[in-house]
Amino acid sequence: MQRMSPSDFRTSWPAWADFLRRLGLENLAAWALEAARPLTVLGAQALYLGAPLLHPAFSDTQVGALAHLLEDDEEAQAFAAFLREEGTA
Repeated sequence: MQRMSPSDFRTSWPAWADFLRRLGLENLAAWALEAARPLTVLGAQALYLGAPLLHPAFSDTQVGALAHLLEDDEEAQAFAAFLREEGTA
């Protein structure tokens, strides 16, 4: 898995938010990020372990960015806030 700089992590957010919005899941995803704080680190580890299996559908960059989001509580909460702001715009 390649190393990303902190500024690279948030570049995927608009695409992720758009994907979730099209499915009508942005509020559910924001709620899950806020409610599942103790479990998000486990989700990140599962992504790291499952990255080879996810490779056909997702790039290493995408998997790494999502895993980082789940590992970093502040990033997870910032993305949840981003989803809620985007949902009201």
